[in-house]
Amino acid sequence: MRKHLFFSFSLVFLCLFNCKSSKSIKSGEANYKLSTKQLIKENEKRVADFKTLQSKLKITYTQNGKSQTYSVSFRAKKDEVLWINAPFSVIRALITPEKVSFYNKLDNTYFDGDYQYLSDLLGTQLDFQKVQNILFGESLYPLKSTDYTSEVSDGSYVVSPKTQRALFEIFFLLSPKNFKVTSQQISQPSEFRHLQVDYLSYQTLENQLIPERVKVIAVEANEETLIDLEFKSVSLNEDFRFPFKIPSGFKKIEL
Repeated sequence: MRKHLFFSFSLVFLCLFNCKSSKSIKSGEANYKLSTKQLIKENEKRVADFKTLQSKLKITYTQNGKSQTYSVSFRAKKDEVLWINAPFSVIRALITPEKVSFYNKLDNTYFDGDYQYLSDLLGTQLDFQKVQNILFGESLYPLKSTDYTSEVSDGSYVVSPKTQRALFEIFFLLSPKNFKVTSQQISQPSEFRHLQVDYLSYQTLENQLIPERVKVIAVEANEETLIDLEFKSVSLNEDFRFPFKIPSGFKKIEL
């Protein structure tokens, strides 16, 4: 059941002072003199700005050394809905700010509830905005120069809270070429939990930078789960439908 639920939820994934004008910044190489405030402003400029998105999403799910690959249709209406549909509508999911819903025709079950299970599984509190940010290459938590500090390490900007939380360690890596997030990492050492999202490549569509390949690593104790996502045939700002209706007679999954 745990593996089945994680895969269903993984379809959602499947299925973050004193300075000169930012106009003077040239991307390409990390500037050791770049202030945190200036860096965050550049990152904010590159937040993807679109109304709707549609793509083919290739998902490779690996756990306990065994991998499975799936291709699904993914649609999004920014800030409102995320929609996933597997071939022949075998599995369909609808994610809104209010709840997570999905059904599975393979075993005639459905889920209709909140984000708590996914939050518990990944070891950090999730909501619609955080799930959306993970998919679109934005920082999991809002970046504010008053709360964060930055440094340059191994050719990337490393942004972290000025004061790390007692139970969490948070790091965001930004690219010196485009100031987009290349990795975001949340660790919970006391619970032996670690969530890492790596953005292996971005694609440019209508002057927007959209993730092309994303790798999600979730570790709990000695168990590691990998989810590789590849966004293909992406189109923006078209009119899409988000059909979703739980079939009658399906059994509700209680968590």
